[in-house]
This record gives sequence, C-alpha cells and structure tokens, in this order.
Amino acid sequence: MCRMYLCLTLAAASLWAQSPAYRVIQRHLLGADGSWDYVVPDPPNHRVFLARQNRIMVVDENTGKLLGEVTGIDGAHGTAVAGKTGHGFATEGHGQSVAMFDLKTYRVLSHIPAAEDADAILYDPPSNRVFTLNGDAHSSTVIDPKEGERITSIPLGGKPEYGVSAGDGKVYANLTDISEVVEIDSKSATVTRRWPTAPCKQPVSMAIDTEHHRLFSGCRSGLMAVSDYQAAKIVATIPIGTGVDGAGYDPVYGDAFASNANGSLTVIHQDSPDQYHVSQSVTTPERSRNMGLDPITHRIFVVSAEFGPSAGQSRPPVLAGTFTLLVIGREPAAR
Repeated sequence: MCRMYLCLTLAAASLWAQSPAYRVIQRHLLGADGSWDYVVPDPPNHRVFLARQNRIMVVDENTGKLLGEVTGIDGAHGTAVAGKTGHGFATEGHGQSVAMFDLKTYRVLSHIPAAEDADAILYDPPSNRVFTLNGDAHSSTVIDPKEGERITSIPLGGKPEYGVSAGDGKVYANLTDISEVVEIDSKSATVTRRWPTAPCKQPVSMAIDTEHHRLFSGCRSGLMAVSDYQAAKIVATIPIGTGVDGAGYDPVYGDAFASNANGSLTVIHQDSPDQYHVSQSVTTPERSRNMGLDPITHRIFVVSAEFGPSAGQSRPPVLAGTFTLLVIGREPAAR
C-alpha cells in the first residue's frame, strides 16, 4: 500500500508516459526563392497552399510533392478555397487586389479590386462569400466567389489580421492595432459586435472551436486569449512563445496551437471551455511563425528556411533553395 503522494506521483508519471506528444515527423525541401506568409491546408484534397511573394505554391500534404503554382501574384499573403465554385482566391498585398484562380489548373482567372494591404482571406460557407482582411485600409472586401465580383467593403475600425468563419453566419477577425475582436454578419456585411482582448495585446492569429463557441487569438504580447464569442468576452489567457503569427484548434483532441517566431509551437490543451494549460512546446526553426492545421489528419504544417545577413534590413533574406515544409504530428511520448 503506497502513501497518497507516492500514488499520485506514480499515476501522473504513468499518464505522462501514455499521453501523446507532438514532434516534427516529416520535412519536405521545396526550395525556390522568396519569403512566405500564410500556410493554408485544403483537407478534402490533401494539399497545402503556401504564399511565396509572387506566387502560391500548391503542395501534396502527404508526399511534399509540388503539384503546381498560382503565378503572377502581386504580393502574395493569404489563400481561400471556395470548393463548390471551383475557385481559389489569393490576396495581392502590393496590388491591393485578389487573384481568383482555377482550383484544378491553378490558372489565374481574374484580379478583383480590394484595398490597401489586402492580407488574410477566408471563405464563409453560409453566405457563400469570400472576405479579405485589409490591414492598412482597416476594412474587409466582400467577394462573390462564383462570379469573382466585388460585392462591398466593410469598415472595421481597426487593422485586421487573421479571421475565421464560425459557420453560423458570423465571421470574426482580430484588430491588432486596437486589441479587439470584431464580429461581422456575413449576409448583411455589417459589423455587429466587438470586444477587447485585454490583457492580450496585438492579437494577430486566430482559430475557432465551434462546438464550445470559443475563439483563440494569438497575441504578440506573448499570450493567447480565449473568447466566448456568444458572450463577447475573454474567458482565459495562456502564455505562448514570442512572435506568434499562426494558430489552430483540433476539436478531436481539444488542443490549440500557436506557432511562434522564437522557434516554438505552443500546444495548449483544453481542460474545459474556460480552462486551459500548456501541455507542450515543440521546438521549431526560428522564424517558423506561420502554420496550418489539417483537422482530418491532425497534422500541423509550418514552414522554415535558412537566412542570409540582414544588411540593415528588418528581415534577413531567405537563402535560395532552403525553403522547407515541416509536418508536425502526434506520437506517444517517450517512456
């Protein structure tokens, strides 16, 4: 018969030994020149869209094979997939526009006017609309994904970063300069609510748990803020790495993720809708701050590269031929 504290210690050790851990399980060297931005998986078709300045690389998520490229993009940032229309959309930050392309051939079909600093972009199924998040313009451009036409522009009252569709007629976005979350009615194309993310400052990345009505905002202040988006309030904050730019949530395992520029992927477990703890920090290459999650395979995709001397630039140049897609998966922790 063991003492209570010894029994608890042994039980905890056993649970840790059996609990899954995340680690890098594959590396795919893709090469080519240029920096990158958003990493967008397309789970039904087992591919990943990677923004590379003047093009979108399309990669088979299982093999790392380059399937094709969407070329002629004037400042590539985000990608949105509107599968039932057969069209994809890529924001052109320099061109202040959106390129609509064919999801089978990857051929650009048109360039749709958006606004200054067209950055993140998402598809909202209930309204069958595409929403851009235009950072410097403090707005969202709404697009008809079938005809490829601009419907309207929504003033947001702050600089938007990433956003998500809740699948119920609402779209949410972080406003990084004023540290708020904004709610958009996707059918009326109007802002309906907003709330502060304090003490989480400069929210950028975003993920969603639709079952429990929770939003996860990764903040540059080193926190992830969890919002109850029905109540429009923050219910928890959790420490993450520095320089976050990507987020994800896996509803099967109840894990949220923050990919950070300091060389870490923070894994946060959901104990309950309002209770969370950091369960792991996965080591990644420095500046691997963008991520995408495939909720079907439960794999996380981050990108990395080697860099040359900064030569006074704010961002050092990517060394040609070093761009790599990393696949992170769940495996049993070592005993």
